[in-house]
Amino acid sequence: RILVVDDEPEIAGVLAEMLAADGHLVETAANGALALDKLRERGYDLIVSDLRMPELDGPGLYRELERRDPRLLRRLIFVTGDVLNPETREFLERTSAPTVNKPFAMEEVRRVVQQVRRGQGAREQ
Repeated sequence: RILVVDDEPEIAGVLAEMLAADGHLVETAANGALALDKLRERGYDLIVSDLRMPELDGPGLYRELERRDPRLLRRLIFVTGDVLNPETREFLERTSAPTVNKPFAMEEVRRVVQQVRRGQGAREQ
């Protein structure tokens, strides 16, 4: 089961469709706060999250997961189009969270998801 967190419905939809086509059960949330609600309801094997979202962004979601269930941090992948922003780069470097840059190729997303599911992690730059 994978939770896709993105405030852009088109991006969330593309990711959800692609992951579902690969055989995963996928749910979506429009921001980090809604993702936390879903995480309280059920467990997920993996979380794929945008960084920049209203209400609770990716770094905020990371901090909440760090506080509530640090084990989930090993199963968190960020998707972002904001890698040139110094604040974003610093956050990604500090957390070493696997990252897929927007625009992304579906094969790249699949590769990172497989690596994280196998416990190998992945880091894109």
